[in-house]
Amino acid sequence: MKHENIIKRHLQSTITKRLFKGKVIILLGARQVGKTTLIESILLDLDYPVIELNGDEADIRELLANTTSTRLRAIIGKSKIVFIDEAQRISNIGLTLKLICDKLKDIQVIATGSSSFELTAKINEPLTGRKYQFQLFGPSFLEMVEHHGLLKENRLLEHRLIFGYYPEIITHPSEERDLLKLLSDSYLYKDLLLLEEVTKPILFEKILKALALQLGSEVSINELSRLTGANNQTIEKYIVLLEKAFVIFRLPAFSRNVRNEIRKGKKFYFYDNGIRNAIIKNFQLPEQRTDMGPLWENFLISERFKTLSLYNIDADSFFWRTTQQQEIDYIEESHQALTAWEFKWNSKTKGRIPKTFSRAYPNALCSVVTPENFMDFLTNGVD
Repeated sequence: MKHENIIKRHLQSTITKRLFKGKVIILLGARQVGKTTLIESILLDLDYPVIELNGDEADIRELLANTTSTRLRAIIGKSKIVFIDEAQRISNIGLTLKLICDKLKDIQVIATGSSSFELTAKINEPLTGRKYQFQLFGPSFLEMVEHHGLLKENRLLEHRLIFGYYPEIITHPSEERDLLKLLSDSYLYKDLLLLEEVTKPILFEKILKALALQLGSEVSINELSRLTGANNQTIEKYIVLLEKAFVIFRLPAFSRNVRNEIRKGKKFYFYDNGIRNAIIKNFQLPEQRTDMGPLWENFLISERFKTLSLYNIDADSFFWRTTQQQEIDYIEESHQALTAWEFKWNSKTKGRIPKTFSRAYPNALCSVVTPENFMDFLTNGVD
């Protein structure tokens, strides 16, 4: 029997429609965002025998590494669905999945992984043309609206800006601080710290904190090097690892027409506001904070990224800035259309699109996003 508090995820119906099409289902995402819960919800709705295997268990890793189709058939038995959780922990998992797909054609395989850098490296080549791949984020604003209505979710907006959208945070009110501390101290980096590449965990945390404190600002690798005492190459490597572990993502600079546009700039945002605040150890209420502008920006851009992914909207995302410090928070380019948004947490603050941008891109649609109208921004392009 399903628990009424389980949040229905948009990907549930999308994945269900792709079952038994002769391809492996791969679901990637950060730890604790609800991958296992989502797959188990899908399996509850199906009338097929299922075998569940967890890559965190040593005997399962040994069983599935360097195996054969005959052995796999014996393991699977009469099951029609094989669910492999934490698949990134299993050696040669891509070859194992390929064997099941090619030799046991009546079997549907579903595999989840919490670290794209390991799992995708192991599956891309063996599974070329044999997989449907999805990314799961924490529940989105739009999913929560479907879960308990727009009025309730709007009332929780300030709470979400501080504590974010991890499922455990949503379902355990009053325990947010402790749970986020646990998430940011252990679960989040578990895969990263197991890698030999992360040889300096203290430096790793310094870089992460520096990125958290520069939220909404253009990031300079040279400046990070000065702050942390690490060389540029190490910083770049650790940033890429953080991206591949679904902790942060980058927003590049938009540049087409204006001579003094910044062309190679980049900003970094966190997939979850709560994780960002846990890293800097600041859970103060909005009225006590000095960083509500960057938090609002992070919330909107991360939520918009969820929308683009969940609704399969084909658009490229950027920020815009000139050497004279004129800037626009967020730009999307799709099908030759250009849309620019400026974000304002305080609705009374006037948001203006710089004339330099308007003159250079006269056909661009421009809007200011505030707490009063942000639903329009998040749902832009959703049918």
